[in-house]
Amino acid sequence: MGLRGRLLATFISLSLVSLFADIVYEGARSIGGAYINFLMAPAIAVSILGFGEFLSNLMRFLGGVLAQRMTSGRAYWSLIFIGYLVNLAIPCLAFTGAWEVAVILFLVERVGKGLRAPARDVILSELTDEAKRGRWFGLHELLDQIGAIAGPAIIGASIYVSKPLEAGYRLAFNLLWIPVVIMIVMLLSAYINYPRPKAVSVTVQERGLKKLDKRFWNYLIGSILTLLGFIYWGVIAYYAQDAVKAGIVTAGEIPILYLIAMAVDAVIALPIGLLYDQVGLRSVALAPLTAIPITPLLFMVGGRVGLYLAAIPWGLTMGIVETIMRASVADIAPVEVRSLAYGIYSSSIGFAWFTGSFIMAYMYQVGLINTIIILTIILEAMALAIYATTLR
Repeated sequence: MGLRGRLLATFISLSLVSLFADIVYEGARSIGGAYINFLMAPAIAVSILGFGEFLSNLMRFLGGVLAQRMTSGRAYWSLIFIGYLVNLAIPCLAFTGAWEVAVILFLVERVGKGLRAPARDVILSELTDEAKRGRWFGLHELLDQIGAIAGPAIIGASIYVSKPLEAGYRLAFNLLWIPVVIMIVMLLSAYINYPRPKAVSVTVQERGLKKLDKRFWNYLIGSILTLLGFIYWGVIAYYAQDAVKAGIVTAGEIPILYLIAMAVDAVIALPIGLLYDQVGLRSVALAPLTAIPITPLLFMVGGRVGLYLAAIPWGLTMGIVETIMRASVADIAPVEVRSLAYGIYSSSIGFAWFTGSFIMAYMYQVGLINTIIILTIILEAMALAIYATTLR
């Protein structure tokens, strides 16, 4: 197999790794809160699951710093292998009957996701032709979202056909051993075909933070503002649950709303990548544009119609964040500091999303609905202004 064939095989393998990893994680996440409730956990335990996202963001920065210091292909890939192998924690949920253990296993998986992300994204950027990077990142996100849709569907079907509920949970988590094994095989295939990333060939002297220029930092500020104003799905789901209590929608519609958002994300991934290849970094400005209408649709239109309409721009924004906003880092940051750049970028937007979500959740709790709408519009407008002046 020639070099181009090995690069393509590695990209496909890594994309399939993401697909099967998402079957595992998204499948488990779809019932995480319900499962620890079943294990008789107190309500506060659900907030501990949310802390997992904070840990994941912290590990993204650490993962970027560690990857930047790696000087051998084996060491570089070890970060990715460790990050994915901790997915084994999820099917192990089939064997626990204590909510404390279940929460720890969920947190371990989040730590692994954060650790592997920067190094994996650097390798993906190396595998792709710069002129076609957008479409390749789009294809990767498409496969990732197929896993995100398939996982909850498999878990839901497993629980539906099994009685009692305990047997359903056990079957659901045991089924996740299958995608975990396939994921490991695909990861080994990727390593065999691309054992030495270009990032490890750079000398230590070339890896200074000064290599990240003003354009990267401006792009980072714009991205932070975008994610600060991008309402977290958990807040939407909480609002939807209030709509259930009010008799506006049924409980069964809440996962349908999420599936709609994920489906939109999957559908938009490849086209938005193609657009990026045509117009370049300017296409990133679509993220704040698609995020702006979410809260007005959710709270001003309101009701069942507002919930379903809001799911569409939410999925669009998520698709842009996960494709061309990630691809842009590779085009802005030099290869010698790309691992660090991805670590800084991923952890920063993660913290921004976490912070924005906390603020919006509090505002919703105290009834400041109009303030949420105004805040999101202002933040996205600021992001748009920064993108407009930076990414020309």
